[in-house]
Amino acid sequence: MIASSLGEGVEQLGDLIAAAKVIVPFTGAGISTECGIPDFRSPGGIWTKNRPIPFDEFVASQDARDEAWRRRFAMEATFNAAKPGRGHRALAALYRAGKIPAIVTQNIDNLHQASGFAAEHVIELHGNTTYARCIGCEKSYSLDWVKQQFDADGQAPDCQSCGDPVKTATISFGQAMPEAEMRRAAELAQHCDLFIAIGSSLVVWPAAGFPQLARNCGARLVIINNEPTEQDDSADLVIRHDIGETLGPFIGN
Repeated sequence: MIASSLGEGVEQLGDLIAAAKVIVPFTGAGISTECGIPDFRSPGGIWTKNRPIPFDEFVASQDARDEAWRRRFAMEATFNAAKPGRGHRALAALYRAGKIPAIVTQNIDNLHQASGFAAEHVIELHGNTTYARCIGCEKSYSLDWVKQQFDADGQAPDCQSCGDPVKTATISFGQAMPEAEMRRAAELAQHCDLFIAIGSSLVVWPAAGFPQLARNCGARLVIINNEPTEQDDSADLVIRHDIGETLGPFIGN
């Protein structure tokens, strides 16, 4: 059902949270927009201004790698300035209270970790943009190191160990989803009694299948998103209001 007002939605969500023993949140870009992180997919989002660079193009073209890193460094001030918002802090409070064992996210901004989640309890389906990784041997690099190399000659650097390209530790279009994270997310969805999808359009597959997996395994499903999603009809509660305002009351729980 769709909450008729913000107050009704918060009250019903509170009842579901109180009754639940195991809650799994699933977060998308909407939870971070109040933190200053722009949405990628929405009208006016980053991908409407710059087309995404597919993984195979990144691998094949030095020019594409240079452009990918130019874009990333142009966003550095935005990512550095972002702090966890009300939604992040509310979920962290429920995590500290023992209600949430782990969180599944499509976001790459590291804000769940900054809010208080242990890194091992943040299941990042699309990776993390706050560090870099070799696409071959998977050696990790700091962004500072990449920028030093990039600024030196204007070219994206290769791995010092194996010579393969280094990219942000994110999942690009055409790149395989991380198997371990997908498996952990599926296990969490199958063993929770409340699944809360927050700020996700639920159109990016296979990640968008987790709410229905949880529902099929007996969990209650809540969707919090400003815009309608294709899965609203199957949800127990739909709240189409600001995420910070919706989750803010739970920060002190």
